[in-house]
Amino acid sequence: MTEATLHVFRGDKTGGELRPYQVPLTEGMVVLDAIHYIQQHEDATLACRWNCKAAKCGSCGAEVNGKPRLMCKTRLDQFKGHPVTVRPLAAFPLIKDLVTDVSWNYRVNQEIPPFTPARDDTGPWRMYPEDVDRMFEFRRCIECFLCQDVCHVLREHDGTSRYYGPRFMVRIAGLEMHPKDTVSRAHLLRGRGGIGFCNITKCCEEVCPEEIHITDNAIIPLKERVADEYFDPWRALLRAFGGRREPRGT
Repeated sequence: MTEATLHVFRGDKTGGELRPYQVPLTEGMVVLDAIHYIQQHEDATLACRWNCKAAKCGSCGAEVNGKPRLMCKTRLDQFKGHPVTVRPLAAFPLIKDLVTDVSWNYRVNQEIPPFTPARDDTGPWRMYPEDVDRMFEFRRCIECFLCQDVCHVLREHDGTSRYYGPRFMVRIAGLEMHPKDTVSRAHLLRGRGGIGFCNITKCCEEVCPEEIHITDNAIIPLKERVADEYFDPWRALLRAFGGRREPRGT
């Protein structure tokens, strides 16, 4: 029987190492299958996070051969018999083995003003199909946080105090571009959201399992909104004379 060699990180925040495991290959086997085999047959103490095994819960994110991936969606046969290295997501504090503490993301989510329609707008709501399609793309996010892991601001510069990361640019875009939302989040994007730290390398798009166009459809339009709000000379004149403001656009 053909076997795959996996080098899996074992350890916690105090330190650790890569340990080799030999796993028998079966047709269609994915990395998560191999991790489960190791747990069942070699070492039950190996810790990993998973839930649906259908690429919809976002729980089983890890770095496979250096790239953030969902283990349940990464087939072993694509590596053509070469050794496979599995490490935890590097942008978040390590708990144990392949499990990291992603709670910071949920704290960020609580800082974002929720969907807020006009008080007197009781419906029925009618929206153009293109508006629905645009918002539906952002709703596809499964919160695997692979985009957060690959973002250089969060991963290499410890930027969690300065930048929300691409996942929450998607979250804010879904709210800002809703034609029935009435709240402007430009101040949040410019401030704690730190959208100016993104230099649009599109690395987040490359790892998104839902193929959301994070940079083109979320981050760049949000950057434009912030620029319009704070750096547009015409709007500055409106604010300077009489405090007039243009109505919030969609």
